[in-house]
Amino acid sequence: MGNCLGKSEKLTAEIVPHDGAKVYPTVRLYGSPKSILAAYIRFALLHKSVSLDFVPSNETATSERVIGGSDPDDPVTLRVGSEVVSGSRETLLRFIDARFPSPSLAATSGGAEEETTPLMVRVTRLQHKSMLWHIERVLRWAEDLATRGGKKAVDPSVGSPRMEIRKFARSYSELLEVMMEHAQMEETVLFPLFDRADRGLSKAAKEEHARDLPLMNGIKEVIKSVGVLDSGSPDYREALYNLSSRLKLLLGQCKQHFKEEEVELLPLMEALELSKEQEDSALEQCFDVMQGTHGRLLKFLLEGLPSHDAMKYLDLISKCRDKERMESMLHMIVK
Repeated sequence: MGNCLGKSEKLTAEIVPHDGAKVYPTVRLYGSPKSILAAYIRFALLHKSVSLDFVPSNETATSERVIGGSDPDDPVTLRVGSEVVSGSRETLLRFIDARFPSPSLAATSGGAEEETTPLMVRVTRLQHKSMLWHIERVLRWAEDLATRGGKKAVDPSVGSPRMEIRKFARSYSELLEVMMEHAQMEETVLFPLFDRADRGLSKAAKEEHARDLPLMNGIKEVIKSVGVLDSGSPDYREALYNLSSRLKLLLGQCKQHFKEEEVELLPLMEALELSKEQEDSALEQCFDVMQGTHGRLLKFLLEGLPSHDAMKYLDLISKCRDKERMESMLHMIVK
C-alpha cells in the first residue's frame, strides 16, 4: 500500500503523561453530514483513543499539506495538528492506523482469503462472534449480581439494585432480539440456499434453533421475576444464581451450535456456486429480515466485535444495493 505519511514534529499533546497513557491531539473531520464516507470514517475513529471534532462542511483548508489527494465525488478530510489528509476510504484508514496504531482497524491476516469468502458466510460468522461476546458479557454481569446478593454496584451510575436489574433486562432484551432475528435470517435466507442444493442439509441446525428458543425466553422470564423481588431477600439471590446458571447453559449451547454451523454447514457455501447476483440478493434479504439489528440495534451488534471485525461488517453494509438504507445504517452508528 505504501507509506502515505511524511515526517512531522511531535506535538505537545502527544507527550506521554506520568501514568503512561498516551494523549492524542484532537482529530478534526470535515465532510457532509450526509456523506457515507464521512460516517464510515467517523465510526473508525470512535475505536481510537482520540477526541473527535466533526465539522459538517464541504470546505477544507487547502493551504495545508494534503496527503493522498482528494476525492471529488465524496470529499472527506482529516486534520491532526498540521497534518491534513484527504482521499479514498483506504487512504484515510491507512492514515488513521498509522497515526493511531491501537487498536488496529485492519485485519492481521486472511485478507485475500476473506475477499473470496461468500458474503453470507462472512455476515453469519461476524454475527455469531458478536452474539457470543454479548452472552458472555451478560453472564459476567449476572454472576456479579449474584455475588453481590442485592448490594449496590461500585459504579454509582448503575443506580440502585432495582435500577440495575432494569438495565440488565433492557440489555438482555436487545440481545434476545438480535438472536431471534439472526435465527429468522438463517431459516428464511441461509438454510433454504443449502436445502435447495441438498434437501435436509440444514435439518440439524433448525433443530438446534428449536432447542435454544425455550431457554432464551425462559431467561427473560427469570429476569422479570428478579425485578419484582426484594433485593435483600434470600429468594432474590437464589433467582440470580438461577439466572447465571441458565445464561451459562445458553452460552455453552450457542458455542456448540455456532461451531457446528461454521464447521459443517458454512464451508459448503462455495459448493453452491452462487452467482454474484444471488450472493448480493441473499445479503439484501439478510438486511430485510434483520431490520431491528441493522437499525436501532446496529451499535449494539458492532459493540460485540473487535475493531477490525466491526469495520468488516461495515464493509458488508456498504454492499447494500439500497443506497438510502445503507446511508441510514451508517449514520445510525454515529448518532
